[in-house]
Amino acid sequence: AAAGILCYVGAYVFITYDDYDHFFEDVYTLIPAVIIIAVGTLLFIIGLIGCCATIRESRCGLATFVIILLLVFITEVVVVVLGYIYRAKVEDEVDHSIRKVYNGYNGTNPDAASRAIDYVQRQLRCCGIHNYSDWENTVWFKQTKNNSVPLSCCKAALSNCTGSLTRPTDLYSEGCEALVVKKLQEIMMYVIWAALAFAAIQLLGMLCACIVLCRRSRDPAYELLITGGTYA
Repeated sequence: AAAGILCYVGAYVFITYDDYDHFFEDVYTLIPAVIIIAVGTLLFIIGLIGCCATIRESRCGLATFVIILLLVFITEVVVVVLGYIYRAKVEDEVDHSIRKVYNGYNGTNPDAASRAIDYVQRQLRCCGIHNYSDWENTVWFKQTKNNSVPLSCCKAALSNCTGSLTRPTDLYSEGCEALVVKKLQEIMMYVIWAALAFAAIQLLGMLCACIVLCRRSRDPAYELLITGGTYA
């Protein structure tokens, strides 16, 4: 179950970042997500090993289980550290790339970047970088010469909005940069909290395995019940 949830968290980060990748040029930010998916896959195999070793009360199996869990625990600590590092870099990365993306907008023949802007403005209910007036400095605005912003800036409740700057009350007033940064930082926090939660679970797993190992070492006469209903 833990492995499945970890893989889900990693996949969710990948899917969500795909919607915002034009605003974020540093692909290394996805490293925590890659690691957490790998850990989730490995954790499923480790869980099977741990169950078999516990049922059989195999000292070798349990020792191997504890060592592997310790390595995975260290990996998850690395994920948490990387998550905090990249979370701090999000604002600088978005600030560096967002103006370039807006200047490349082409509303008449939308490319990938244009679709990304329209998606973000509708999804986050924002307009422009800091506010809708930022569109006045874009190439698209100067070429169209109609004193209007993209329709994705229009409030969802309005059906007759044309994006005209003469009716600013029809437009989202909040800029997109701060909201994109907030969204990406929230996504990174999902990875951090998931890694911390399952690191705690793994500590409990290691503790339980160590207790069984200690019981085995203190009672050398105790042996596992063998098939046939007899003790070795």
